[in-house]
Amino acid sequence: MRSIWNGAISFGLVSIPIKLVNATESHSVSFRQIHTEDSGRIRYRKVCELEDREVSQAEIGKGYEDADGTIIPISDDDLSHLPIPTARTIEIVAFVPADRIDPLQMDAAYYLAASGAPAAKPYTLLREALKRSNKVAIAKYALRGRERLGMLRVVGDAIAMHGLLWPDEVRAPEGVAPDVDVTVRDKELDLADALMDTLGEVELEDLHDEYREALEEVIAAKAAGETPPEAPEPAAGGKVLDLMAALEKSVREARESRGEQPAPTEEAEVRPLARGRATPKETGGKKSAATAAKKTAAKKTTAAKTTAKTAAKKTTAAKTTAKSTAKSTAAKTTAKTTEKKTPAKKTPAKKTATRKRSA
Repeated sequence: MRSIWNGAISFGLVSIPIKLVNATESHSVSFRQIHTEDSGRIRYRKVCELEDREVSQAEIGKGYEDADGTIIPISDDDLSHLPIPTARTIEIVAFVPADRIDPLQMDAAYYLAASGAPAAKPYTLLREALKRSNKVAIAKYALRGRERLGMLRVVGDAIAMHGLLWPDEVRAPEGVAPDVDVTVRDKELDLADALMDTLGEVELEDLHDEYREALEEVIAAKAAGETPPEAPEPAAGGKVLDLMAALEKSVREARESRGEQPAPTEEAEVRPLARGRATPKETGGKKSAATAAKKTAAKKTTAAKTTAKTAAKKTTAAKTTAKSTAKSTAAKTTAKTTEKKTPAKKTPAKKTATRKRSA
């Protein structure tokens, strides 16, 4: 790795010669500007506005534009005489716990490499001291024409330095948070915790830039004269659901994706969220009216069902009675018919002798 800055770490009276090396690299795909008609390159030329001609790099210097538009020339010689003790030195000013550093302040990252054999011993001493103290070193250094703030920490067997923004360069988060009062219920927090636990952790090494990979496929296909692959259809926009339902569904899908059995939970109601914000009185009145309407409708429905059931019972009883009456009538009719058809047996009468009365 090529060093971008040479200097020394000032650690009290100890001086450690080091080289500054970039710790990160960009893998983003860069493009050139071209003329769409013939694919010719579009280049920018540096032109002097007063002479209206192109100038070379050797003729270009620095200048500060004042409030009234006046340009004040600043030469490299002017900058070299600035009273900056950190011109070629990373000066450690304090050691603090790592959690004292706001991540918002972190900027570019560098590795500090020991420059030569004499630097090995003090370099190792500083590295081991940082390890044992569980602290980071806060330092000042000058790079690219300005003084900067840095944080030194141990990464493996090396010392890394993160450029830090000055505290007054970090904006306060004013007007960012919601300006309305929101109440979060314990059940919603429990579901959010469950979702976080289900999603779990991830190995950062497994994450990759899918956009860059797709872009490289398009470039390779066009270079080979082939048709670029088509992009997948964008996911359809989801409806605004009840927060509880969305959380429960997220937890359930996350568990299913991991092959786990989802925990039995009550199905939450899915309903669109209200777009407008109603006042408490309006909200309460609407809820009371809706509840009363629901109760009245439920009572009417129950009464109608009861009446229908009673009518059905009466109809069934009437049908049963009619059937019984019909059967009885049929039985009587059959009996009469049988009596008519069957002749009655005559019993011979006993003859009684009539006694004649004597006169």
